[in-house]
Amino acid sequence: MHPDKHPEDPHQAAAADALENWHEECQSAWLYRIIAEGEADPLIAGMFTALAQAAETQAALWAQTHGRALPAFRPSLRARIVARLIRITGPRAIKPVLATLKVRGLSALSTRGVLTHAMPTQLSDVGARHRGIGRGGNLRAAVFGVNDGLVSNACLLMGVAGAGMDHDALLGTGFAGLMAGALSMAAGEYLSMRSQREVFESQIALERAELAAYPDEEVEELALIYQARGFELEAARQFARELVKHPVHALDTLAREELGLNPDDLGSPWGAAIASFAAFALGALLPLLPWLLAPVREPVMWSGGITLSSLFVIGAVLSLFTGRNALWSGLRMVLIGAGAGLATWAIGHLFGTNVLP
Repeated sequence: MHPDKHPEDPHQAAAADALENWHEECQSAWLYRIIAEGEADPLIAGMFTALAQAAETQAALWAQTHGRALPAFRPSLRARIVARLIRITGPRAIKPVLATLKVRGLSALSTRGVLTHAMPTQLSDVGARHRGIGRGGNLRAAVFGVNDGLVSNACLLMGVAGAGMDHDALLGTGFAGLMAGALSMAAGEYLSMRSQREVFESQIALERAELAAYPDEEVEELALIYQARGFELEAARQFARELVKHPVHALDTLAREELGLNPDDLGSPWGAAIASFAAFALGALLPLLPWLLAPVREPVMWSGGITLSSLFVIGAVLSLFTGRNALWSGLRMVLIGAGAGLATWAIGHLFGTNVLP
């Protein structure tokens, strides 16, 4: 709660609410302008500039409601991190993060100039609204990959340490866990994406055959899709007829509109496998560091400290996607990771005491 906000005083509570809303609108305007500065499409950049102006107008109204001297505007730490990500990756790559900051107009970032689901006016517009969709999850997937490697290998090491294994056994087990987990993740991602692509290619082949054999029926199907979105049937038919004269564009549009497939989302199976391997291996390497570096006293404690610190950072980063409090998100990851690590250590200790010679 804001220090000026006292529920027992309605006037002070209203002033505190106005101050909070003023800050939110100022922050939105600040982010909109950063998005507009980095947007190559002038139409979309203009839209975000207009949104910034609207947010600034709303902020001015909240300032009047507050009725007191306002502090200098300073964006939150979360907003400053997001602004840096916008400048590095562009807004399309972090759309889920922007959504948690209540940034409006995000659907335009999937359209590259087509701001509504409107009928394309030229062939270059076909499929334009789909470009860039699906890439917002890449950063999140990488974070989860690091988290998986970190937790699984740390728990494995804690279990082996609890069983009383020596330095060499711990090091060998850690590397085995790293390689096994990373290769498993890579193989799973490769097979998953390859299967998706094969399904897509099969459906596209069927659509290609139908387009060649029944062009009139395909024209009618496409026209009906656009009619369902509010366009005149004859205008939709005229556009569809022109479209099927260009088979490559027609097939791309039919795949997206009739089948709901977007080939741009599938990516490369090898690329996904390599990225998954790297993310998991990076996470799995962190708890191994105390045994890899120069001998340190109490390597198990150091490994646990590195793991818990890394989990806190991962939890804080994930709060960018969830919109939750970064401190609580980080602490929750620490508590879950600590519980898993203690459980595996206890199981390993029990196993080593009662089973191993």
